[in-house]
Amino acid sequence: MTTETNINLESTTAALAEAFKSLQKLEVLPAARDFVKHTVSAARERASEFKAGSENTTATLETAAADGIRKVVKVGRDIQQAIFDDTLALLNGIDQLASAQTFSEAVEINTGLLRSQAELMLSRTKSTTEYLGRLVSDGAKTAQDQFSKIVPAGKAA
Repeated sequence: MTTETNINLESTTAALAEAFKSLQKLEVLPAARDFVKHTVSAARERASEFKAGSENTTATLETAAADGIRKVVKVGRDIQQAIFDDTLALLNGIDQLASAQTFSEAVEINTGLLRSQAELMLSRTKSTTEYLGRLVSDGAKTAQDQFSKIVPAGKAA
């Protein structure tokens, strides 16, 4: 059996060597080469489109995040300014009360201060409501615009 196995192994090896020599001389059809080149070119284009799309998505997210941070910072600054204004108004009110000559004058000054404080609070409430309305409206529009940059029309699910 060993001799038979060796003969089969030798003949198989020789057949494979002959087939490999023939394979080396085999010509690749021009259509096959063109197909592979076209496929590689298309794959490169898709890779470039994917990269551009991912960069666009990243830029869009970056813009949205930066815009959100700017709005939060603006609200923080507005709150700081309001606290400062309220503090000055309180100190001015105390100064005015200290200059009152009579109890009646002090009540009149205090009433005027309370009225102006109420008007200021009403004005701030109105401004805050308008600002929040614009913020929500602008935020929705920005989100829609940014989403349309990420997902072109017709591709949305």
